[in-house]
Amino acid sequence: MGDPLPKKKGVVPLVRATESEGLYAARKKLHVRSVTGRFATWRWVLVWATQLLYYGLPWVRWNDRQAVLFHLTERKFYLFDWIFWPQDVFYLAILLIISAYALFFFTAIAGRLWCGYACPQTVYTEIFMWIEEKIEGDHIRRRRLEAAPLAGRKLALRSAKYTVWALFSLWTGFTLVAYFTPLDELLGSAASFSFGPWELFWILFYGGFTYLFAGVMREQVCKYMCPYARFQSVMFDPDTLVITYDADRGNPRGSRKKGVDPRAVGLGDCIDCGICVQVCPTGIDIRDGLQYECIGCSACIDGCDQVMDKMGYPRGLIRYSTENAVKQHWGRRDIIAHVLRPRTLIYGGILALVSLAMVWGLATRSDLRVDVIRDRATLAREVPGEMIENVYQLQIMNMLETPRTVDVNVSGLEGIRIDGLSQIELQPASTEAATVRVRVPERDVAEGSHEITFNITVPDDPRLAVHERTTFIIPH
Repeated sequence: MGDPLPKKKGVVPLVRATESEGLYAARKKLHVRSVTGRFATWRWVLVWATQLLYYGLPWVRWNDRQAVLFHLTERKFYLFDWIFWPQDVFYLAILLIISAYALFFFTAIAGRLWCGYACPQTVYTEIFMWIEEKIEGDHIRRRRLEAAPLAGRKLALRSAKYTVWALFSLWTGFTLVAYFTPLDELLGSAASFSFGPWELFWILFYGGFTYLFAGVMREQVCKYMCPYARFQSVMFDPDTLVITYDADRGNPRGSRKKGVDPRAVGLGDCIDCGICVQVCPTGIDIRDGLQYECIGCSACIDGCDQVMDKMGYPRGLIRYSTENAVKQHWGRRDIIAHVLRPRTLIYGGILALVSLAMVWGLATRSDLRVDVIRDRATLAREVPGEMIENVYQLQIMNMLETPRTVDVNVSGLEGIRIDGLSQIELQPASTEAATVRVRVPERDVAEGSHEITFNITVPDDPRLAVHERTTFIIPH
């Protein structure tokens, strides 16, 4: 009906739908074949690393509390020795900027590394498929089970699989909530099943979507719901490492006996076994070229390498390479030499600068914070002894989990002093409010507004001091 749209460099060509084609293709359920190899090993290393971190951190104790806890009730975020308050929201903004530029940087270098190895959708789908294989068998048995009528064995296997999936999903949701509600409290609520309404909601919500995305929808999430799949081509260029099929070496494809020289029979190295398609979690054929559905998991590389080993051919028919490298037959050294190009240098430079700023901000972060607020009900007043008094509210924040005593004094005007309170006791990781009355001899200061400084020091740590400026008013 129509010709394919013209190809644009670096963009996957789209094809106009014919009258016989609908807007959406009916889903064909995939029974992914398991594969072993170096990239599969790396994927499982990342699965273990990310999930040990996710499920294990709520159980780690630190300073007699949970090591990582975003305590919404107390409005404190605990991260080992650090305590973050709502005023520290700019650290979150910096962290999001770092995450964005890290995504740009690594995508420009090596494509969808995040998707293939560390994305929660990939990780949990890998776990769910492992559970499915242990219960229902390999891809051939699962396909036969799918086609079989609903009898006793199929019902038992499916029930077991769905039950394990559901329990795992609920534990995933429970763990998420444990980052926001102390685990001790959450375990107590679980024992009596007396969860708070928002806790129960998020356990079921996050657990339900884990089950839906990793167990039911799987590749549909990557193909149709993930925005990254749609804008990834903007970050790709001809020197980006992607998973490629070497058509010059592999074509023409065709089967042959082991040990046959493919050139002698007019064929390429690809024996057209289809294993690269069978192991693909999104069901694409990498031999058709770069496609937005490819998540860069490298399963097809492991599968093809095993076939090449059996046939006695060199590995690398499907491999990590770049568009320029495939066209110009570059070696590894040439590929690496083109990693440092304007795009990666800009992304890398910005990422390094923002990361250094984040590290510097955390390293120089004060353990004591002070806000001075003028008492607006009484700007200034005369008191006995020919003194002018201004009243201030001091908000002093102790960022450490140890109690401390601070000294408060004021400077900036001749004869200025604090009436009464000059020392404040601070509880661990708390904010203390104090009313401070500051007096100045009336005869020594001109009328108007004058700058003064509150000096808050810690007797047992002379290096720790905060100097906060404000104004002192002498009335007409």
